[in-house]
Amino acid sequence: MSFQIPSKNAKNVPGSANTPAPSRPASPMASGTSTPGGAQGSPKRLAVLTSGGDCSGMNAAVRAVVKMGIARGCEVYVVREGWEGLVRGNGPEHDVKETQVHSGTPSTADPIPNRRRGNFVATYGEGELLKEGEGEQTLKDRYIIRVGWDDVRGFASLGGTLIGTARCAAFREVEGRRTAALNLVKHGIDALVVCGGDGSLTGADRLRDEWPEHLAALKERGDISAEQFETHSHLNIVGLVGSIDNDMAGTDMTIGATTALHRICEAIDSISSTASSHSRAFIVEVMGRNCGWLALMAAIATGADYMFIPERPPTSEDWQSSMCSVLDRHRKEGKRKTIVIIAEGAHDCNLKPISPDEVKDVLTERLGLDTRVTTLGHTQRGGAPAAYDRILATLQGAEAVEAVLEATPDKPSPVIGIQENKIMRQPLMEAVKKTQDVAKAIAEKDFNRALSLRDPEFEDCLHAFRATTRLNETYRVPEAERMRIAIVHTGAPAGGMNAATRTAVRYCLCHGHTPVAIYNGFVGLLNGNVAELSWLRVDQWSTRGGSELGTNRTLPDTDLAGVAAKLAEYKIDGLLIVGGFEGMAALNILEKGRKEHPSLRIPLVHLPATISNNVPITEWSVGSDTSINVLVDATDAIKQSASASRNRVFVVETQGAGCGYIAMLGALASGANIVYTPELGMSLRGLSEDVDFLKKRYRQDAAGKSEGRLVIRSEKASKTYTTEVVTNILTEEGKDLFDARYVSLGHTLQGGVPSPRDRTRAIRLTVKCIDFLERHHKRKLEQLEPEWKDPDVATIVIEGAGIRFAPLAELLAASDFKNRRGKVQWWSPMKNLIDVMAGRRDLEEPAPKL
Repeated sequence: MSFQIPSKNAKNVPGSANTPAPSRPASPMASGTSTPGGAQGSPKRLAVLTSGGDCSGMNAAVRAVVKMGIARGCEVYVVREGWEGLVRGNGPEHDVKETQVHSGTPSTADPIPNRRRGNFVATYGEGELLKEGEGEQTLKDRYIIRVGWDDVRGFASLGGTLIGTARCAAFREVEGRRTAALNLVKHGIDALVVCGGDGSLTGADRLRDEWPEHLAALKERGDISAEQFETHSHLNIVGLVGSIDNDMAGTDMTIGATTALHRICEAIDSISSTASSHSRAFIVEVMGRNCGWLALMAAIATGADYMFIPERPPTSEDWQSSMCSVLDRHRKEGKRKTIVIIAEGAHDCNLKPISPDEVKDVLTERLGLDTRVTTLGHTQRGGAPAAYDRILATLQGAEAVEAVLEATPDKPSPVIGIQENKIMRQPLMEAVKKTQDVAKAIAEKDFNRALSLRDPEFEDCLHAFRATTRLNETYRVPEAERMRIAIVHTGAPAGGMNAATRTAVRYCLCHGHTPVAIYNGFVGLLNGNVAELSWLRVDQWSTRGGSELGTNRTLPDTDLAGVAAKLAEYKIDGLLIVGGFEGMAALNILEKGRKEHPSLRIPLVHLPATISNNVPITEWSVGSDTSINVLVDATDAIKQSASASRNRVFVVETQGAGCGYIAMLGALASGANIVYTPELGMSLRGLSEDVDFLKKRYRQDAAGKSEGRLVIRSEKASKTYTTEVVTNILTEEGKDLFDARYVSLGHTLQGGVPSPRDRTRAIRLTVKCIDFLERHHKRKLEQLEPEWKDPDVATIVIEGAGIRFAPLAELLAASDFKNRRGKVQWWSPMKNLIDVMAGRRDLEEPAPKL
């Protein structure tokens, strides 16, 4: 997800000090300039539409495309109701007719004279883009609409799609696509960003392929001129995948999938309590016809007992007996509840559908369980987007604009995706073909191939689910290679620590190892607070926040000899350290102590877990997603209060110590106008510029239509300019324009219930960590020295598009010990994108050095 805002030819970004007064009030460009990708003397015109099933995050994508497009010098349009709107157009009376109005009174003195409400005669408030004007021209018969900067105000926090989506039978026919082409040409639009599923994107690519034929036919029948034919000879298409199923091949995550998983986990977490109370079984049906991603991730995140997914159906034709065998063992272990998750496209190995009611009947008749069925349905699609969906949609929307401007007729249409933590472009139809190949493989009963076409996380999590739900009689590891594996938490608590511990315990038991819990960190080890954990003991730990084992910041160097003696006393063969920067520091201390203490010469692995995300090299730590979601939930409420007051600025203080991750990602997700982090620091000059920026924005607001605004400040951004000082400065300088309040979120950012993303990430990484300990323990038994490329002391890291084990020496070299963070922060360039989305960066100027 690394992202750098380019410095290219763009004019008149709102908030730029050198923005001239416009010759045309609604135009985002000064006249007579050459712009990226556009014809000489005219700006690039691009449109964005949402199509197919709606999902949370689509609005954030539309917002990003609109703002980035304007910032890059384009004229931007939205197409209402997806392909249906493109076919309908605006009607003869509205085609290419632009009514320009301003929300404020522009003048050459205004630093932001070009707020650009686009084609609307009425001033609409937040989220009201599609409401009719009072006594003026209405929008109900207009589908292709020029939009401006503030038309997408507040979009990021709203679910669904405000510009609408609809099925379009006409677009499936050649004449319907030809009409859509005509409407695009009429409006001078030569680029289209489409957010939707594989069907919507296939339609987009087909329109591009047929474009020359459509233009030739339109010219022949006189619908377009020869000049229009030449000017619009090529259509650029860029795809954004909006799908709650997360079913697009070549990308780890689609827009909307994370939020849908949040909705599912919230429901199952609630169901679990009543299931346990009554000792019931619940069958929960989730969406997913040909893709079991939602079912799989929900199953491992909530600790479900069994699941059915299309890619990996039960191997036995008598799946009923196999399921009952597993669930009966769980009950005999002492479980009071049974949760089975089933994807709507579930089937057996012969492709015969498996329904929730059928599963219910089996559990009732064979096991005598009091069983209920819950179908979550469309609740999975709705609600405010999760933080990750807002961030993903914003990054991908901005990247889509760059892809549009770099497109050439000979390049295939790209689709924007993500792999691990890197935004990627890939040929659209290649991704669509691989996606459709999954359904084909399932239909052919080639389930191994279907599974291989999913991303690596899918297979990893499927493996983890099986290993943590089965009570094996026959263990995979030979008895001579079995281990006593200790698990210790260190540093501050973080959401997902307990999910990691639960996984470690159950995966160890699955392989025949003995999991040993060290309570209360290294202090607890010295005091003998050590115990073996059972399968049932950790059953409900995945959904719990904090640390069930207990954690503190005490490092093993307080009594390294004592730590070594205790590890020897409890016959520990491998150690899993779950924690943040302290975890890495503990790893370093233990590794250094190996020369003097033989009991420390065991495999040691560190799993990064910290809300601050300050462990070097790794781009994500367990707990960091929970903290951003807590921040976004809080800022949504705060922004609502600020907007109700109309002229209020809230300064929100976050945790993070010397690392500004929470503040930076939180600012991007929440739509904050200003962010302060320790890495960037604060200065009096900078504060003065920020005050001027807020004044300019409030002066541009229409009377009675001001919005509340957010400033996010990391707790250690400055010793001098504290949150209270910043608030007082804003209050004093804002005078009659705005006032200011501050909120310190403090330890609430450690979260209550861990986010599903933190749970699934913890589970996936923990399995790899136990495999790491197993591998090196076996090498030790074989008296083989660790390879320099694969040392037996390491931290598991997510870097770019992959997961690997980073040697301790590499981590130390990348560490800034004074500030307790990495020397390089992958998210630092996001400050540029935040400034663009806030309307204060002119992309013609070079980006500030970070």
